[in-house]
Amino acid sequence: MSVELSRLVLAQNSKSFALAAKLLPPESRDDAAVLYAYCRRADDAADDEAPLSVRTERVARLERELYSIYAGEAQSDPLLAAFQAVVERCHIPERYPRDLLEGLRTDLGVVRLRTLDELLLYSYRVAGTVGLMMCHVTGLRDARALENAVHLGIAMQLTNVCRDVEEDFRRGRVYLPASLLEECGAAALDPDFDRSLEPCRAALARAVKSLLSLAERYYASGDAGIPALPPRAALAVRAARLVYAGIGDELARRGYDVLAGRAVVSLRRKLGMLLRAAATELYVRAAALFAPRPLLGLGESHGRSISLHL
Repeated sequence: MSVELSRLVLAQNSKSFALAAKLLPPESRDDAAVLYAYCRRADDAADDEAPLSVRTERVARLERELYSIYAGEAQSDPLLAAFQAVVERCHIPERYPRDLLEGLRTDLGVVRLRTLDELLLYSYRVAGTVGLMMCHVTGLRDARALENAVHLGIAMQLTNVCRDVEEDFRRGRVYLPASLLEECGAAALDPDFDRSLEPCRAALARAVKSLLSLAERYYASGDAGIPALPPRAALAVRAARLVYAGIGDELARRGYDVLAGRAVVSLRRKLGMLLRAAATELYVRAAALFAPRPLLGLGESHGRSISLHL
């Protein structure tokens, strides 16, 4: 029942990931759904409209639950029991979900990030950790690709930040770093005082364009690690990557205007991206037979990285 519920949570909350998950082999598909459902449960605990004290206690409870899971104690909650089984079967290190919960603590209070490094650390915690856990679920063959998986998660989170600028602002959260806003001609935003984003529309567009450019560098590093996955898992990850990057493409098409409505990727475009992912995967696998390529990180040509000691 817990696995069936996890599938339902995935289908209802992320059409993009649900579509990509269908490409996974059967032995990984349900584990990925359970992992998603656990992460969704954790995110919802910190991210709804409940009072701060309530959300803070929820995250503290999540931390107690996680300790219990890794201590091997029996779980009465079916979802926690299913997640515990995935943790044990896939050998997921405790550090990864713990870092995820640390990232969710950032969302509990006022969110005002000062620097790009702060945003990258937050992105690692709430998204890069999910990439690391997925590596264990999908049977990653080369541990050198863990950093690439983190970078792919960071790229997706940076895309999220750009897509949700207006929505986050209405909820009292500003993830665009103050230093980047100042570079682009806008003072640091404060939802408590700034009633409208309209005066900053052009500056926000410049900031989002810059951040999406950085995201592309992280996507490129993520791409370099995909061949380390088993073929079907690689296809699923590549499809999810293309769909998520497509959100950035949609923002670019509208001139990076974050006030023009939520950027979405149509079902027709998603299906086209699935075909593109399949074609790319075939090409990469075939090319590797003749000229295997080393894994690549961001490197100096790709911009910033973060020290993870994976």
